[in-house]
Amino acid sequence: MNCPKILPVILCGGSGSRLWPLSRESFPKQYLSLNSNDGKTFLQKTQERLKGLDNVEDPIIICNEAHRFIVAEQLRAINISPKKIILEPFGRNTAPAIAISSILALEDYEDINLLILSADHEIKNVERFLEVIKKGIEYSEDNNLVTFGIAPTRPETGYGYIESEEPYKKDYLKGSKIKKFIEKPDLKTAKNLIKNNSFTWNSGIFLFKAKAILNELNKFVPDILNCCKKSLEKKSIDLDFHRIDHTYFKQCPDVSIDYAVMEKTQKGIVLTMDVFWSDVGNWKSVWETAEKDKNGNATQGKIIIEKTKNCLIRAEDRLVVGIGLKDLFIIETNDVLLVANKENSQDVKNIVKILKKRGISEGHEHKKMLRPWGYYISVLEESRWKVKVIQVKPGEQLSLQMHHHRSEHWIVVKGTAKIQVDNNVKILIENESCYIPLGSKHRLTNPGKIPLEIIEVQSGSYVGEDDIERFEDNYGRIEK
Repeated sequence: MNCPKILPVILCGGSGSRLWPLSRESFPKQYLSLNSNDGKTFLQKTQERLKGLDNVEDPIIICNEAHRFIVAEQLRAINISPKKIILEPFGRNTAPAIAISSILALEDYEDINLLILSADHEIKNVERFLEVIKKGIEYSEDNNLVTFGIAPTRPETGYGYIESEEPYKKDYLKGSKIKKFIEKPDLKTAKNLIKNNSFTWNSGIFLFKAKAILNELNKFVPDILNCCKKSLEKKSIDLDFHRIDHTYFKQCPDVSIDYAVMEKTQKGIVLTMDVFWSDVGNWKSVWETAEKDKNGNATQGKIIIEKTKNCLIRAEDRLVVGIGLKDLFIIETNDVLLVANKENSQDVKNIVKILKKRGISEGHEHKKMLRPWGYYISVLEESRWKVKVIQVKPGEQLSLQMHHHRSEHWIVVKGTAKIQVDNNVKILIENESCYIPLGSKHRLTNPGKIPLEIIEVQSGSYVGEDDIERFEDNYGRIEK
């Protein structure tokens, strides 16, 4: 008998603040490549580990609208065309996201198994993972709501726990009724929990029929379901993206699927996974899952170390040299250097809060900002001027736009540029430049076969990124 159809739903929300400064709101951890020999990101690996399942449909992706082009580009790079990319105007936790994906799934299928996955998990034993998922389908087909517990390897205070009615047995796949969920415990409680095989870590991975989860949502949290339905009634289609209505979605309670349904339902089943799983929630967990040298050091980039033990050192831009170090993580980017003790991993998120409170941009955005047409890097900046490097992909173009508070000067350093300033259009090649007066409508296009690189010098009373009025755009970024 053929395996029943499976529709993956990949949740790409979250800012990953515990992995700052590499992960930031503008480019969170699910879109990064960490401890990956092939350069694949967490999102890409989440999708690709499903290759061993039969009857898997193209996924539904749920992400923040600010990350829509990152998602589309990363999936295009692995030859995946998502069934839908749903854009959340702001995060509302997993219950609304799952409700929306379930409703949309029933537009295309009479009913189907939804495999709910987080985009930022690490799973080493993919073969065993797929084996457990296949077993889970048996329970899902009987209209159970399946969640997957992780066999604990240590007393972990950063995860929630699931208590099952029957203890799990290693290498024996059998689902058990869920007895209760336990919030992240203190260390003493965690040490006691892992002594009992009835307790597993809560992975946040689920499997259930679309109609089954909608019935339980309607039973326990009808307000969430109603808000989601209204949000979808008012949704708009923007290129390949489904934009849900801001007004109704804002009214939706911010609730996890665990709290909304799984802690209340009588249909909950837990299956245990022993798959070397990690949610890669902080730099300590990155170190734990990384390949290390004989002294326990995990390094990436231009690194020289002597007399150093059990450290994670990552250099994105500069040479980093360490002597006589122990139990540290050192993360260097082109604008930030983080040095901290491994045991303080959870405290990084507090630093991000402090940076945001003080209005320091490094707390939420990178110097390099990806755009659907390419990227830009902020090189130097003062109150009245800014210097950027801009790269435009072949055949792409920026919006037709205007600035109210600044003029710009463009110098081509690589490739060929087609430049429109008001009604004038001209072609520039390397070492040629163009001045864009304040208030002029202008547009930059790469008509060539190689990436176009320019230096942009901005000058004016205000050089913020929000000083932009768009008139035409290929990527749906004009406010309506």
